[in-house]
Amino acid sequence: MTSSIHRTVLLSLFVIFLTTFSSPALAQLSVSFYGSTCPSVFDTVRAATRSAINRETRMGASILRLFFHDCFVGGCNGGILLAGGERNAPANGDTVRGFDVIDNIKRQVDTACGRSVVSCADILAISARDSIIELGGQSYSVPLGRRDTRTPNLAAARSDLPSPFDPLNTIIDKFSRKGFSAREMVALSGAHTVGQARCSSFRDRIYNATNIDPDFAATRQANCPRTGGDSNLAPLDPQSQARFGNNYFQALLNRRGLLSSDQALFNGGSTDSIVRTYSNDANAFLTDFTNAMVKMGNLSPLTGTQGEIRTTCQRVN
Repeated sequence: MTSSIHRTVLLSLFVIFLTTFSSPALAQLSVSFYGSTCPSVFDTVRAATRSAINRETRMGASILRLFFHDCFVGGCNGGILLAGGERNAPANGDTVRGFDVIDNIKRQVDTACGRSVVSCADILAISARDSIIELGGQSYSVPLGRRDTRTPNLAAARSDLPSPFDPLNTIIDKFSRKGFSAREMVALSGAHTVGQARCSSFRDRIYNATNIDPDFAATRQANCPRTGGDSNLAPLDPQSQARFGNNYFQALLNRRGLLSSDQALFNGGSTDSIVRTYSNDANAFLTDFTNAMVKMGNLSPLTGTQGEIRTTCQRVN
């Protein structure tokens, strides 16, 4: 009898603990979250993402960057998609793009499944994965169930997002604050195997850096003058700007990193050995990258009754 009462008391205390201290944000995301409410969500997003990339190959890298800049600021909650707010941070400014593409995908998903079913945050997470696939990278599972924030966090966007001018210790620290190891940080940096950057983000490096291949610098200077041309573009990976692989790391070994923050990964510091590993082993990079992407997608999501399911991704309901 006493033992039975003791077990009952312990069970009651456990239930109180869960009720008091657990949060909807800690709820488990699930690949099958929309299994009954929107079973076609993966197919719909995949088709729309493929269509967008077929129209403009660069869009794949742009969507991937949107996802990273969303998750790194307060979690994967669609905050980056809202007009104003986080978009105005220096690391975003007028360099983030793809908002209309995500809006279009949202409309297609809503047509298939109804409004207020699938969140913009989830659509962005799926589309980022599908962009990687379309550009030749590995697939991975995308757990779903995120909800959209009503309050973008400009202050966090200003402080948390990495800058193209950051030194290695700052980059490591910013990723560490999000729970990523140095190896995971280097793996995620490998997303720069695709996409392009603006002249304003690499001008100082190609004219003033000493840890840069002179021929590479001269090539980039041809399209990035000392003054003017801020929006002129150059590929982040000089070998393959539209194909996902480990060429980015090989470029770093040859001092051909476009951004200062890229070359910082291989510049006599603690991450040199990781860059060498990935430059020699594409499978090691792709495996670590996909694992880190899944981890990033789990950063502080809003779930349960938190936030909302936006009807238009660029504004709150």
